[in-house]
Amino acid sequence: MTHRAHLSIGEVLTLLQQEFPDVTISKIRFLESQGLLDPERTPSGYRKFYEPDVERLRWILRQQRENFLPLKVIKGRLEEAGDQPVPPEAPRLQAVAPLVAESSGASPVATDSTALDAGMTSVSMTADELALAAGLTREVLVDLEKYGLLTGRSVGASVLYDDDALLVAQVAAAFLRHGIEPRHLRMYKVGADREAGFLEQIVTPVLKQRNPAARRQAVETVEELTGLGQSLRAALLRESLRNLLGP
Repeated sequence: MTHRAHLSIGEVLTLLQQEFPDVTISKIRFLESQGLLDPERTPSGYRKFYEPDVERLRWILRQQRENFLPLKVIKGRLEEAGDQPVPPEAPRLQAVAPLVAESSGASPVATDSTALDAGMTSVSMTADELALAAGLTREVLVDLEKYGLLTGRSVGASVLYDDDALLVAQVAAAFLRHGIEPRHLRMYKVGADREAGFLEQIVTPVLKQRNPAARRQAVETVEELTGLGQSLRAALLRESLRNLLGP
């Protein structure tokens, strides 16, 4: 930190860009607009970032880049941490890298970002904001929508995107860094649609009872089966790649 004990937003950007090359002033402002940051202001309105603010921002960016956590989940963990500058590190999202779990002997399980209630979002953003938050171009977002991986909702004359859309965009950005384009990700959408159709057949008879207890039972059943399916896919994928990668 400087002798002033606080940094301007431009100085924060310079400090963080070595670790996060894609971060921009607009992204920092966007995170603030979503309630994840609350820097002090000078009388003239300029932001003042102190060391806890910088560490909080660094933690947020790491959760987005490494764990692909939706903003709602990140915000919830920050609120749970209370006066602590940052919460304890969240576990890496196993659904994105199932082979990593093999080395530790861990079984893939559902995380906060894969639970069904993660779709209940407090975040709404335009396509430009989504591209900025995920570090993608508008052209890539168009391709994600073209291949059915991304869907916005119409609100008046605007199209808005939620936490699930942000998670998809962030994961797509990670794939893109490996040269894997949206068209290659279509197989995941096809698989998800088939699995959703299968689960719908299982819980539809329960939902026909039309009462809160039945709905809770249906949600719990789908969550359990989704977690089991995730574990099964990871195990089958590891088995399929074992000859290539070795034990």
